[in-house]
Amino acid sequence: MSDEKRVADPVRKIENSILKTYRSRLWAPFINAVKQYELIQEGDRIAVCISGGKDSMLMAKLMQMLCRYSDFPFSVEYLVMDPGYNKENRRKIEDNARLLGIPITVFETNVFEVANMQLKYPCYLCAKMRRGYLYRNAKDLGCNKIALGHHLNDVIETVLMGMFYSSQIQTMPPKLHSRNFEGMELIRPLYCIREDDIIAWRNYNGLDFLQCACSYTERNENGENESKRKEIKELIRTLRRTNPDIEESLFNSVHNVSITTFPGYRLSDGKHSFLEKY
Repeated sequence: MSDEKRVADPVRKIENSILKTYRSRLWAPFINAVKQYELIQEGDRIAVCISGGKDSMLMAKLMQMLCRYSDFPFSVEYLVMDPGYNKENRRKIEDNARLLGIPITVFETNVFEVANMQLKYPCYLCAKMRRGYLYRNAKDLGCNKIALGHHLNDVIETVLMGMFYSSQIQTMPPKLHSRNFEGMELIRPLYCIREDDIIAWRNYNGLDFLQCACSYTERNENGENESKRKEIKELIRTLRRTNPDIEESLFNSVHNVSITTFPGYRLSDGKHSFLEKY
């Protein structure tokens, strides 16, 4: 068997699993998000940002297939930032990209090294630096958008974490304009896809992606933010036992916000009270 055929066979199997076995759970909600939130327009050049985890790898595959089947032309770059991975993790990303047939572009940074010097908020600094590097390199490649792999569960977990630990109701929008990189936009194509369905697709294909390659969390397995997110995940799993539709209910609630019932809320110009229009 030729090398090309050996590569093509697993790629074809993976793509068929998306279009057939998991069509209603992956492909359909992906297309729904793209259309409902108008994430992609003709002529877009999108940097698909790959961290090496299951979410970003699936997103890259979905975007590649959409680019192939789309009714209008747009282009993609598959961008991998190496923030300081060890050799094994770097190799795993590259091997999985070949397995999925994704032609990646890798650039290196010292994000882990710098963030780990920050004792109080290393995760916040790491996320901020990573986002900045991704925007900058995407812009250098001529892209006008970056795509991140946040899914439906990320959306609803963000809502609950904000309410429980930050005394605010907020979530992550399906797209937003960059404040620091003019003309750049961030989109989230997995916005309507449940994490359990991503896991099921990964297991069905026998794929092994990175879990968390961060050197800080490797040393601090019970980090505060990570333990809070696990707590929220467990809460949702518990609620699902008596309400199987809990995830959909939480997700739909952020699309049906009744501002007039809130005693206080924030807009772009600052805080407001219901008394202003009472």
